[in-house]
Amino acid sequence: MEEHHVVQWLGMPVNIDTLQMTWIAMAIVFVLAILATKSLSLVPGRWQSVFELAIEYFSGQVDEVVGSRGKFLKPVFISLFLFILTCNWFDQIPIFHAPTSDLNTTLGLALLVIVSVHVLALYFRGGKYVAHFFEPFKVFVVINLIEELAKPVTLSFRLFGNIFAGAVLTWVLSVLLPSWFFPPGLAWQLFGVFVGFIQAFVFTMLSISYFGNALKDGH
Repeated sequence: MEEHHVVQWLGMPVNIDTLQMTWIAMAIVFVLAILATKSLSLVPGRWQSVFELAIEYFSGQVDEVVGSRGKFLKPVFISLFLFILTCNWFDQIPIFHAPTSDLNTTLGLALLVIVSVHVLALYFRGGKYVAHFFEPFKVFVVINLIEELAKPVTLSFRLFGNIFAGAVLTWVLSVLLPSWFFPPGLAWQLFGVFVGFIQAFVFTMLSISYFGNALKDGH
């Protein structure tokens, strides 16, 4: 597998390649958003159609799962999905690598989601949100806290594991099998595109469900 450029910053290792790919992914999403919205029309073009499809789907999911308190979060979820999707698909470009195959990236995204969940839940529900940790009995606070601590771990490792495993598997097959038998061809790239889409979708939907569980008074 390719070696990454790692430097030390404040005593911590920093993967320069991951940072570069992350900024490129953000720039791509930003440019695509501009292209999709610069000339809106009743007869949408290609980019406008793609963005409208994503916006309509995730808007519907937010309305159903989170409710009225989550309306302002719709752009966040759509941006999150497009960013993760772009990062995942970088593995299909030879000179790039997916930032989401770096645990630092996925853990950062997971912590952003979970911390935002708790902050907004405290803002909207206050004491009711704190009280739910002690239900149905006070002793359950330990179990509920462990569950909350596990969420960013499982959320980050699920995305990281699937993207990293795909990259490793591609590399192993390319080394073990002759080039005529396993070319870096269309079939495997299509599979990578599919996996990248699924993982971005799963991460975003789980994030929406976490917000829904925390912000709705019925939970």
